[in-house]
Amino acid sequence: MTKAVQIHQTGSAEVMKLVDVELGQPGPGEARVRHHAVGLNYIDVYFRSGVYPLEKTPATLGMEGAGVVEAVGSGVGHVKVGDRVAYAGRPMGSYCEARIMPASLLIKLPKTISYETGAAMMLQGMTVQYLYRRTANLQKGHTILFHAAAGGVGLIAMQWAKRMGVNAIGTVGSDDKVELAKAHGAKHVINYNKEDFVERVKEITKGKGVDVVYDSVGKSTFEKSLQCLRKYGLMVSFGNASGKVAPFDLAQLNGHLFITRPSLMPYTATRAELESTAGELVEMVSSGKIKINIGQQYALADVVKAHNDLEARKTTGSTILIP
Repeated sequence: MTKAVQIHQTGSAEVMKLVDVELGQPGPGEARVRHHAVGLNYIDVYFRSGVYPLEKTPATLGMEGAGVVEAVGSGVGHVKVGDRVAYAGRPMGSYCEARIMPASLLIKLPKTISYETGAAMMLQGMTVQYLYRRTANLQKGHTILFHAAAGGVGLIAMQWAKRMGVNAIGTVGSDDKVELAKAHGAKHVINYNKEDFVERVKEITKGKGVDVVYDSVGKSTFEKSLQCLRKYGLMVSFGNASGKVAPFDLAQLNGHLFITRPSLMPYTATRAELESTAGELVEMVSSGKIKINIGQQYALADVVKAHNDLEARKTTGSTILIP
């Protein structure tokens, strides 16, 4: 038996319960991983609340973790018993002490990266990698607007942008988060509770607008984000923290703007894509070029509080659960 957080229906954080579950042996292509740390991400809230549909119930939430391989099934050659590993992606199920999962998701974790960092970096860090390298192909000298710049994805994104020579304008909701985003590499930071971010972006860019907007907030920022783009600019809508973006008239793109709605899973669908995406992230973190800010740590048993804090925007940086 092992402990796991399950839900039988979607709803508020209180639908999550810590229960005992049976854990058998891995089958062909599978591995059993004993978690040392588990990542908490906003996509978990989407599945728990019903924004994204669950495939079945009861369901164990969570898409990210780090730990040790305890057993492998037939046909698994890239990891072995005793390997330190981390992962992010479907199928869900990381909110537990141990799990059996597709071995194809596992990435070896060097000793220079702790389990806690490994669990905090994979989903958010690979998200930044594909957003920068493949969704938009950012280049030195580009200027971007990145919402939620003091969150887990945001703090990685600010550091990565600075490393690339990209001018990052971040938005946050409080003055303490302004300083946090600046400390991680943001060139400009806008407190949207004090300033109109469209006006401020126009001022910073001398009326030109930005090359790319990265918007994980969704409903409350979408239309104003479009107003921040320069001619031929790209709108990257990759999250719904404030709710889903409503259907909109394509005429709002003014005949020259571009828009995309990417997600991590298609960008890591093959083993080659996963290794490429994760490989650069592991190198950046292992070498110290990117530092993972773990702002909060909760016991797995305190997952309800963790979700409530995340939704109330009380968190900064990455958040992990400890089984």
